[in-house]
Amino acid sequence: MKRAIAAIGFALGAALLSANAFGQDIKVGAIFDQTGPFAGGGSKAAALGTKILIDIINEKGGVEGHKIVVTFADAQSKTDVAINEAERLLNEQKIDILTGVYSSAQCVPLAAKVDAAKKFLWMPVCVSSAVLKGKNLQYVFRPTIHSDQYGDASCSFIAENADKLGKAAKDIKVAIIHEDGPYGVGVSNANEQRCKELGMQVVHKEGYSATASDLSAMVGKLRRAQADVILHTGYNPDITLFLRQAKEAGLKFSALVGHGAGYSQIDKLYETFKDDVNYLLDVDPAPAQVLDPKTLAPGLGDLIAEMVKRYKAETGAAQVPPHTSMGFNNHWILLTDVLPRAIKKYGGWDPEALRKAALDTDIPIGGTMQGYGVKFAAPGTPMAGQNERSIAVVMQFVDGKTNVVWPKQIKSADAVFPFPQGHAYAK
Repeated sequence: MKRAIAAIGFALGAALLSANAFGQDIKVGAIFDQTGPFAGGGSKAAALGTKILIDIINEKGGVEGHKIVVTFADAQSKTDVAINEAERLLNEQKIDILTGVYSSAQCVPLAAKVDAAKKFLWMPVCVSSAVLKGKNLQYVFRPTIHSDQYGDASCSFIAENADKLGKAAKDIKVAIIHEDGPYGVGVSNANEQRCKELGMQVVHKEGYSATASDLSAMVGKLRRAQADVILHTGYNPDITLFLRQAKEAGLKFSALVGHGAGYSQIDKLYETFKDDVNYLLDVDPAPAQVLDPKTLAPGLGDLIAEMVKRYKAETGAAQVPPHTSMGFNNHWILLTDVLPRAIKKYGGWDPEALRKAALDTDIPIGGTMQGYGVKFAAPGTPMAGQNERSIAVVMQFVDGKTNVVWPKQIKSADAVFPFPQGHAYAK
């Protein structure tokens, strides 16, 4: 009997030890679009990258002994739903850290609301500069790039490669088209400003609704403008519509540069257009797996390989889009740099501790899986909360492979510019 009681006692003790292997759970609410048009534009990929990273963190013992418990919410590609889900997670679920969202149309109002409530918001994906510019938000931090950087990267790339078109930069004609939400407007305005600064001719600029069912009138205007290069900012359905109607109308140009979102989901575009998407260009943070791990901090190459392995096992996809790296890498920054410091230096993970810990972040270039460093702009500065060391790259899809073609310091291949003869859109 004594032995039986002892055995029961031992079993209960083991169960209690197992239950207490982690300290108090840290609750994270992650809002991404699992349904609607934004889902296929990169939001689901970002959510999966986030999940993979959190799984790995918990498998290694959590953060300072605390398990990360994540609740995923579906914004349904709707701004009001994103805001409602944020309020539910914060007020009902009592989550400690809010992260997401994908769309800048959701980010702009959400960031203001969360900051006013003095809750901590981490933004791994949305890029509109308007989220932070001039707002002096205190509890909102964005480790990824912002829309002004997209505009600068695409125009700088064109100017640096003008000789491949047999022209000086001042003779290149550029057309700018964009969805008319904060994301598209922010990138297109940066495009217009930077291309003009570099002396290029902006021969057409036009916005349209991301839910438009017909873009043929815009395609007709582009035919008349006869641009050498088209700069396009859109999501997945509208990009698909534009490329299809452009081909049907016989629109020709020398190059097309997209800006993240749908253009980064190259596997989905390839399913629809096959070789017509060869040689398209895209601006975004680098997908981690296309960088040389020797240029990154020790150990990051192994983490990237694990991310790729788990993403492909989960999805069966051949290509791992940049948004997967955004979800994975940017939450790695949060959970291995910001959160441990908040716990050890500032006594926990309340919004004030997290805010102070984020402002202390100082990661050099090459210190993250997407190649950039991290240092957040201080309160009172024009872009308070923005990572000042983020880097945009220009990529090109060629025969099933994504190459970094700009900037020259980290490129993995030379750009094919303009389209080769025989391409569906080649002049």
